[in-house]
Amino acid sequence: MKLHIKNGHLIDPANSIDAQKDIYIADGKIIGVGQAPADFNADKTIDASGLIVAPGLVDLSARLREPGYEYKATLESELQAAIQGGVTSLVCPPDTDPVLDEPGLVEMLTHRARTLNQAHVYPLGALTIGLKGEGLTEMAELTEAGCVGFSQADQPIFDTMVLMRAMQYAQTFGYTVWLRAQDPHLGRGGIAHSGPVASRLGLSGVPVMAETIALHTIFELMRATGTRVHLCRISSAAGVELVRKAKKEGLPVTCDVGAHHVHLTDADIGFFDSNARLTPPLRAQRDRDAIRQALTDGTIDAICSDHTPVDDDEKLMPFGEASPGATGLELLLSLALKWADECIDKSRQPLSSAIAKVTADAARVVGLPSGQLAIGSVADICLFDPAVRWKVEAKALASQGKHTPFLGYELAGQVKVTIVAGHVVFKR
Repeated sequence: MKLHIKNGHLIDPANSIDAQKDIYIADGKIIGVGQAPADFNADKTIDASGLIVAPGLVDLSARLREPGYEYKATLESELQAAIQGGVTSLVCPPDTDPVLDEPGLVEMLTHRARTLNQAHVYPLGALTIGLKGEGLTEMAELTEAGCVGFSQADQPIFDTMVLMRAMQYAQTFGYTVWLRAQDPHLGRGGIAHSGPVASRLGLSGVPVMAETIALHTIFELMRATGTRVHLCRISSAAGVELVRKAKKEGLPVTCDVGAHHVHLTDADIGFFDSNARLTPPLRAQRDRDAIRQALTDGTIDAICSDHTPVDDDEKLMPFGEASPGATGLELLLSLALKWADECIDKSRQPLSSAIAKVTADAARVVGLPSGQLAIGSVADICLFDPAVRWKVEAKALASQGKHTPFLGYELAGQVKVTIVAGHVVFKR
């Protein structure tokens, strides 16, 4: 299939392109940008007038709920949500049932994803067997099966010696360890940010030092082992500052933030809105402001959806009993654009800055060649209209998980066409 995308405004942060250019695609790859290759005859032409043509989004955390939690979501529903949101590559954590700690399970998941022929799925393997924080997994075998890194998801490792040995093993082979920075003791039992809001509502708190103490431990182990670490879902101003210092020191660390934490604070819990029950918890306004600044200056590398579909039985409950998590795949683009619109000087190309955080910068964290539109790269492309506003409603979401703290919000940026490996997989 030969495609010609014409009249679109091309934004490709990886290659510093922000101009009206046509794109030419053949055999699933981009073979021309701006100028048609010799003897090129398109089988299909897409008129992108008034649209932004960007790389397909790369999401660093999307729980697909398979295997084991199909009652919450299925691979079909969540990959449909991904392409409806312009996401063409996504990383999924290993906390499935059974846990992704054996090569056969990883191969089964990636095979299922390939047969659906929608978004690319990149699994994280479990760092320890069963995510129990005790025995290490066979990382080399899991990597051969398709894992792009190793994680504990939200499960802690209580024994620091086990974490150090896992990091030493990973460093030996050049693997990246993905870690959530939360001390398992200080954060135990907490359901909201420790502060006036939690106190007023009578909710048990998770203090900021649960994040900072964990970060100090991780950075000391990085200094000892030289392991490359990706920090998942930084949530506090103090945590951001520690990451900033670690990067200045030269430690091989990257980090992301959940899209919810870029915009919301603990005040958005309102009157015990269980849709705002998240992990990590929404923190204070000063933390949100620090996160926005860290995105602007590059301390935080990427924005992810932290997509965690939860069914009604586990969400429509009192705040303290509800399961944490929210749907986010279909909101990722709009929330990134919202951050750019609110926080970036308009003279600095806010669209380009926002798109970079969910494409090229995110791809760089994983080490993927995606997130760009260079000649020769895989044709994963998102066409969207930045001027169209849409209302976040359950009926508008393809994901089986309908719960998000943004229900009722009106957001800008609607995906019109999603292309994966040169094939149009979604068209509105």
